[in-house]
Amino acid sequence: MEDEKLNEQRQKNVEIRERNDWGTTTSDYHEETATEVAPNINGRQGQLSGQRDANEETGGRVMGAIALALSLLALFYAPVLFGAAGIIVGFIARRRGASGLGNWAIGIGVVAMIIDLFIDPFF
Repeated sequence: MEDEKLNEQRQKNVEIRERNDWGTTTSDYHEETATEVAPNINGRQGQLSGQRDANEETGGRVMGAIALALSLLALFYAPVLFGAAGIIVGFIARRRGASGLGNWAIGIGVVAMIIDLFIDPFF
């Protein structure tokens, strides 16, 4: 008796899982849903989103140089202000392709802020 009730309950659960809100089963649909693994083309003719053109790389180097200058300035004057600015601009430069300059700017900005906040109060 209990086995029959258990089997009936399992059958109802299977039926509920196979149907959606509109009363149709999942076998009624025959569509492809694999677009999330396709390469993203951002309006550029034949160029994938991971590729950069020369203008973006030049802008990244200029942004990296500005970030590095801000971080170096932070070592000598207003470390919290210029260090934070160097870190933010360093992240932007890294995003635009100048990873070396961006990483150095981030590192020097963090060091300048640490020196100012933890070491300078003792002098």
